[in-house]
Amino acid sequence: MKPISFKRHRFPAEVIRHAVWLYFRFSLSFRDVEELMAQRGIEVSYETIRCWTIKFGPLIARRLKKRREAPSPRWHLDEMVCWIGGRRMYLWRAVDDEGEVLDLVVQRRRDTEAALRLLRRLLHNQPVEPQTITTDGLASYGAALDQLDLRHLHRPGRLRENNRAENSHLPIRRRERQQQRFKSQTSAQRFLTTHAAIYNTFNIQRHLISRPRLRRFRADAASAWAAAVA
Repeated sequence: MKPISFKRHRFPAEVIRHAVWLYFRFSLSFRDVEELMAQRGIEVSYETIRCWTIKFGPLIARRLKKRREAPSPRWHLDEMVCWIGGRRMYLWRAVDDEGEVLDLVVQRRRDTEAALRLLRRLLHNQPVEPQTITTDGLASYGAALDQLDLRHLHRPGRLRENNRAENSHLPIRRRERQQQRFKSQTSAQRFLTTHAAIYNTFNIQRHLISRPRLRRFRADAASAWAAAVA
């Protein structure tokens, strides 16, 4: 894999990597990252950090995705309302039964065509075929699955059956509040796609594992990040 080039940037590559990691890994604003960098004696403006996240964030996310293992074939789909640029839009997301974000797409509608777009992206991009597809009660999912001849995989979620997808919205809600909502559909799609790849890498259900295993998972995540930004 070709190394990422940080040429023609005034700051060293280590500084750029760390600033991008801070912004996507934690619920921080650009000004928060600027303050944290200043505490380490690095004077860099929040606008420069914003440019770094736009330029290097999607590139790092693609490299992280290539290094991920195949997800579970049991998929959970859900949609959430978000206000972008003063307009009501819908974030369609898919996760597996372990909480891994499979794909997402920001769309203006909540209909069969929107559901069909998400499903086609999943079937094209995922390395595994689905065994089950759990959704909420939205009829658009069933109509879209009918068009793809996948109705036999559909599991219309009842009470708490689709909690895996619904709970996965929480990190997005936190970032939405932090950023005082997204400004445009394009910027929202770019940020959320990048955030998903980095979230998948560092998301550890620490309450379910022992301390030694937690340390091992953290070391693996750090190694994956180091390889992706090299």
